[in-house]
Amino acid sequence: MNGAGGGVGTFGIQYAKLLGAEVTGVDRGEKLETLRSMGADHVLDYTNEDFTASSGRYDLILDVVGNRSIFAIKRALKSGGKYVIVGGPLHRIFQVLMAAPLIAWLEKKKVGVLLHKPNHNDQLVWKSLVESGHVMPVIDRRYSLSDAAQALEYFGEGRVIGKVVVSIPTL
Repeated sequence: MNGAGGGVGTFGIQYAKLLGAEVTGVDRGEKLETLRSMGADHVLDYTNEDFTASSGRYDLILDVVGNRSIFAIKRALKSGGKYVIVGGPLHRIFQVLMAAPLIAWLEKKKVGVLLHKPNHNDQLVWKSLVESGHVMPVIDRRYSLSDAAQALEYFGEGRVIGKVVVSIPTL
């Protein structure tokens, strides 16, 4: 999982482990201990190692940040593997959409963009996973609504481990 130390990634690691997957988490060095505590079997600091250039090959790559080209990503996929980009810059998402049919045809690897409209049933599943303790949210920092600009600034630095919460006062 690329970008495993953020909010989506920390949930993704836990969910993948619930499903019995062997998980490799990729993020900044200061986030690696959190990735291990979430259940990641292997962790890589992207500032020291490019997971797409290593000898590892993956059945599935979930990408939250989109910081590698689709051509680098496809090298890291096993034959028959799948790549799903969940977030990242628009140009990277567009690259994936344009290259997907060619990669699928030539290399038997599936690449795509996760476009999913949340629904109530999905939310109930996640709610039950959290309530049962099978999945735990990681909260880096909490801000009041009046400090929302600071929260966004901190989030934009890319150093958040898990989620940033902005509390809205009750009336």
